Amino acid sequence: MNQTTFRLTLPILFGYLPLGTAFGVLFATQLDYAWWIAPLMGVVIYAGAGQILAVSLLAANAGLMEVAVAMFVLNARHLFYGLSLLGQFQGAGWRKAYLIFGLTDETYSLLTSRPRGSDRKGEQLLDFRITLFNQLYWVAGCTLGGLLGEWVAFDSTGIEFALVALFIVLTIEQLKSLGDSFPVWCGALAAGVAMLLVPNTRQLIAGIAIVTVVLLAQYRRHRNQSLDLEAPHD
Repeated sequence: MNQTTFRLTLPILFGYLPLGTAFGVLFATQLDYAWWIAPLMGVVIYAGAGQILAVSLLAANAGLMEVAVAMFVLNARHLFYGLSLLGQFQGAGWRKAYLIFGLTDETYSLLTSRPRGSDRKGEQLLDFRITLFNQLYWVAGCTLGGLLGEWVAFDSTGIEFALVALFIVLTIEQLKSLGDSFPVWCGALAAGVAMLLVPNTRQLIAGIAIVTVVLLAQYRRHRNQSLDLEAPHD
C-alpha cells in the first residue's frame, strides 16, 4: 500500500520539495523568527501560496488581520474542494477531518482523477495516505529550506518574487479558463483605488473588499438577466 501511495504521489514530491524549500529559505531570511516555525507552519497551516503570501506580508510589516484576511481569500477555494468530496469521504470516520484539511490543489486533483475500486474503505485509506504523504513532502521542503536559510549565508534578495511569479501564472491560467478579462481588470482597478485612498497597512483588505463588492454586483446583474430570459413572456 505504501509503495502504491509513493508511486501515485511521486509527481507531487517533485513539486512540493523545491517549493517548500523556497518557502523555508524565504521565511528564514526575511523574518526574524526561529527557523523551525517554517515547518511548523507546514504542519498547522499547510497552504503553499498562502504561507509564501504570509511571509511577504509579514516582511512588509502588515497587520495580522490583513494577513488573516488575505490568506482566507486566497484559500477560500478549498471550501468548495471539501464540499465536492463529502460523498467520497462519507464513512471515513476520524480520517475525514484530516482528508478535508489536507485538500491542496494537487491533492484534490490526484484524489479526483485516480482510478477507484469497489472497496470503499480501502479507497478511503488510500486517500488518507496520499494526503498524508503529500503533506510530509511539503513539511520536509519547509524544514530543508528553513535550515538552509538559517545555516547557509547567501543573498536571498529577490526570492520573494517567486510569489509574484506564481500569481502571474495563476492569473493567466484563470484568464484562459474563464475567457473573460473583466475580473482581472476589476482587480487591478480595485488595487489602484486602494493604493490611492487607503493607508498602506489596510490597502490589501480594501482592495479585496472593493473587488468583492463589484464582482458580486456583476454576478447579481448577470443572474437577473438570465432569469428575465428564462421567464415566460406573454
